[in-house]
Amino acid sequence: QVQLVESGGGLVQTGGSLRLSCAVSGVIFSINDMAWYRQAPGKQRELVAVITRTGTTNYADFVKGRFTISRDIAENTVYLQMSKLESEDTGVYYCNKFPQYIVANWGQGTQVTVSS
Repeated sequence: QVQLVESGGGLVQTGGSLRLSCAVSGVIFSINDMAWYRQAPGKQRELVAVITRTGTTNYADFVKGRFTISRDIAENTVYLQMSKLESEDTGVYYCNKFPQYIVANWGQGTQVTVSS
């Protein structure tokens, strides 16, 4: 069974940075694409960034140039380095497989709050 444990969220001021981590078990990175998603209050969960099984990265337009997704295959961990944070980045961040329609279960997520 897939297990995901997100961490690293917190309260940060506008323009600040955070690094999120996601410890993954039950997923082999070399044959799965992974992603970070987020859900703002009252909104649907949305895709933030993807790292493919070959290591290629893709980003939603609203985080391009500010966020970086990476992974450590040996540690089975996915990271999201976030910089130049904006109030619109506030939400609960989740990592999981990509695309979303194949996801069977979610972790608890990690809360990111950006204050102005």
